[in-house]
Amino acid sequence: MNMFSAFDINASGLTAQRYRMDVIAENIANANTTRTEDGTPYRRKSVIFAEKGQGHSFDTALRKACGSYDGGGVKVVATFEDKSTDLIKAYDPSHPDADADGYVYYPNVNVVTEMTNLIDASRSYEANATAFDASKNLATTGLNMGKA
Repeated sequence: MNMFSAFDINASGLTAQRYRMDVIAENIANANTTRTEDGTPYRRKSVIFAEKGQGHSFDTALRKACGSYDGGGVKVVATFEDKSTDLIKAYDPSHPDADADGYVYYPNVNVVTEMTNLIDASRSYEANATAFDASKNLATTGLNMGKA
């Protein structure tokens, strides 16, 4: 692995975790949104990551098995709406979005879960920033040794 691969891997992790934090912030901001543009309640969104830069070829599998595998970082594959969790049904006949029986459907966003995910994403971001800084210091030290 060359010196710049470490920068690329850490930068991809920073970018991916930043995007994840943006999606979590959107979920928290819409925790009480009962009507979106299409007239339905907001649905919680989540992010899917995958390894970047590595195909599923025989060469990749062979290098991985031989121990000379180089990672390529991480990428955001998709952002999807969580339709597996039910919306929250609450009785509030005075609400403008209440149905005929007086029930309102609120988003399937749990603020505690979102804050936990935000802490996780924040710590992952910090770890990538620390690794990036360590790679930078290593490169600077190597350049200074060559200069001396």
